Amino acid sequence: MFDRSIKIAPSILSADFANFGAECRAIEAQGADWVHVDVMDGHFVPNLTFGPATCAAIRPHIKGTMDVHLMIAPVDAYIEAYAKAGADVITAHLEAGPHIHRTMQAIRSYGKKSGLALNPGTGLEAVPYLLDMVDLICVMTVNPGFGGQKFIHSQLDKVRALRAMIGDRPIHIEIDGGVTPETAPLVAAAGADVLVAGSAVFKGGSVDNPAPYGNNIRSIRAAAQAANG
Repeated sequence: MFDRSIKIAPSILSADFANFGAECRAIEAQGADWVHVDVMDGHFVPNLTFGPATCAAIRPHIKGTMDVHLMIAPVDAYIEAYAKAGADVITAHLEAGPHIHRTMQAIRSYGKKSGLALNPGTGLEAVPYLLDMVDLICVMTVNPGFGGQKFIHSQLDKVRALRAMIGDRPIHIEIDGGVTPETAPLVAAAGADVLVAGSAVFKGGSVDNPAPYGNNIRSIRAAAQAANG
């Protein structure tokens, strides 16, 4: 059943890399809806993070949705590996290759939810031709590559236009970048329902002291829900 209620998806890019399994269990226990995995290749974006083996290793520690965001190019050759590693949602970038429709088809061919990501400088011109192929559209509200960046407010107009374009289709709008209790109401009011937050969730806490994770998740969720009345 499709659900447009607010979902908080902490990004493990901000977690303790030596403790990924425990971190995934901790954020879910503290109220996270999804676990967001930022895959970066040092080529499409200026950072290098996790391969399929990392995803496979943390999968047993995640009860809910593992949301894998592929910031890599080329992308098609790696979809099977991340599907087999246990991703529930696989998101690829519109900018990552010349055949994004084929990429979305490939993700669905493995029985996974397909996500389409758009960088801040990318418009919505191609989106109408992909609406029957996607389950999620991720609007980057920072330039991808690193956590802890400032929210780019110009993307709010993009989110509003996207929400109108989607209509009643069962497609999530995900926001990735700079999500805090201050920006969460803005993106929720514009039409987003999945909020990726890294440093804003993990700050102040640890595996040994996870209560701040829960406080941070609740404050982001409450701020977003207040925007929707």
